[in-house]
Amino acid sequence: MAERPTPLRVAAGSYHTCALTVGGGVKCWGLNFDGQLGDGTPTSRSTPVNVSGLTSGVSAVAAGRFHTCAVTSGGGVKCWGSNQYGQLGDGTTTHRFTPVDVSGLTSGVIAVTAGYFHTCAVTSGGGVKCWGYNNSGQLGDGTSHTCAVTSGGGVKCWGSNNLGQLGDGTTTQRVTPVDVSALTSGVSAVDAGGYHTCALTAGGGVKCWGLNSIGQLGHGTTTQHLTPVDVSGLTSGVIAVTAGYFHTCAVTSGGGVKCWGYNNSGQLG
Repeated sequence: MAERPTPLRVAAGSYHTCALTVGGGVKCWGLNFDGQLGDGTPTSRSTPVNVSGLTSGVSAVAAGRFHTCAVTSGGGVKCWGSNQYGQLGDGTTTHRFTPVDVSGLTSGVIAVTAGYFHTCAVTSGGGVKCWGYNNSGQLGDGTSHTCAVTSGGGVKCWGSNNLGQLGDGTTTQRVTPVDVSALTSGVSAVDAGGYHTCALTAGGGVKCWGLNSIGQLGHGTTTQHLTPVDVSGLTSGVIAVTAGYFHTCAVTSGGGVKCWGYNNSGQLG
């Protein structure tokens, strides 16, 4: 059986953010044109709203560009929002304003991640299933880049790298995994955003790399970084991190959420 990944308690999409409550519910805020907040409307929200039918029984949540997915306590996957490339996995290309089941994944899933126009799930047997857009090979045949934490605590990334989002010190696209500089051990989680990536260290710190035009790296500058840098004020005390398109959020050990970067649709909450 696969080792169970740490549940993603807060998820940053391109222009919206979602959080998993201690009671197992999901709340979302930000842009909502395609129903990515899951409250049954296309109305954008600057404060959190409940996802319809998911006020309990959820173990993890993931937010893509314009869609969102959740893992239920029973191991199923539900998605909602934009679906033009089949990223909701319900066998259609119809946008959904409330959650729908992913076909064939009503049980046996332990983690889910949502990319730009695609989604991937980790099964209890250690397998990975992906669906949606595949223009850059992101279905694994991530966004157009994907990262993973190894069993030894290192980070490897692959795919598009035009803005240094793979963290290997270059802007060279990679079709096979490469090590992220200075992160070959001591990492507990990683999340790939639109053009930047962030990692949670075993000590509870956050490091980010890639595009920084809106301050999404949290380093106090807007300077692009091709290798990891510390997020200011978050070198410890963090239990989860998520990278959106142009913003980033972290959950602190005290149960709070801190966000930084772009806020044009209220995605910083």
